[in-house]
Amino acid sequence: MAINLNRFDLTTLRLFVAAVDTGSLTAGAERLDVSLAAASKRIAELEAHVGTPLLERSKRGVVPTDAGQTLLPHAVEMVARLEQLALAMGDVRRGTGGHLRLWANTSAFGGFLPALLARFAQAHPQVVLDLEDAISEDAVRAVARGAAELAVIGENTAAEGLQTLVCHTDELVLMLPASHALATAAPVPLHTLLAHDLVAFGRTTSLTRQLAAAAEGAHRPLRIRAQVRSFDAMARMVSAGLGLAVLPREGAAPYVRALGLALVAISGMRTERHLLLALRERSTLSPAAQAFVRLAVPEA
Repeated sequence: MAINLNRFDLTTLRLFVAAVDTGSLTAGAERLDVSLAAASKRIAELEAHVGTPLLERSKRGVVPTDAGQTLLPHAVEMVARLEQLALAMGDVRRGTGGHLRLWANTSAFGGFLPALLARFAQAHPQVVLDLEDAISEDAVRAVARGAAELAVIGENTAAEGLQTLVCHTDELVLMLPASHALATAAPVPLHTLLAHDLVAFGRTTSLTRQLAAAAEGAHRPLRIRAQVRSFDAMARMVSAGLGLAVLPREGAAPYVRALGLALVAISGMRTERHLLLALRERSTLSPAAQAFVRLAVPEA
């Protein structure tokens, strides 16, 4: 018997996606501001409609069943399109020239992105910039769920179902106090770098994962002494002598003279770092997002 399409409810599909995304029906219900009882009833009705369980429940939360995995990409697509519809209509109501909704990681905001956004704003002064500083994984989820149209992420970030384009390339360097013994080394070998305490971003960030992979390949531990959330905090920690740091040259350069730091090349690991522009289907992007893609990746 064919499934009745009229019985699919967008609110319930949003709830299903939120529950899978958070791993919890309770957290999914909170995200949509509905009670847990109402959320449970909606999911039960959806499961009854399709004729099979969609979520496997346990004390640790919920995960999608095989049937749920089949439903998930279609539900994500519908929810994302609904989010985009709501945002577009909001633009029309406010009479704006559109929004550029972009999430990006700290490397992008601390490096090339501000100058690129300034060029975009000058060329499109009527477009409102809606920006979010987030780790690459969260930025990918924002695009997949429709909360953002574009994301700038590290190249070692899973972006299944999204298109990715290289939008920037930089070099990883070692930041250290100018008075440090390694400041005159050219370059500093990876095994020497790994013998020191490091200041780094959180272990889940794409930059720290890249450094951890290099350390694992060298069969050496990664000695992270402090975890920070910005280039500014990282540079000040290094200046205070709490550790060395590996970061993109462009993001590090503004702090060198002000804080008495030095930047040194690294050998023994891949230091070229690509940042990617992640998006859904390019043909479905808003005019503002399409204009940004053309500016960020002219050859695409």
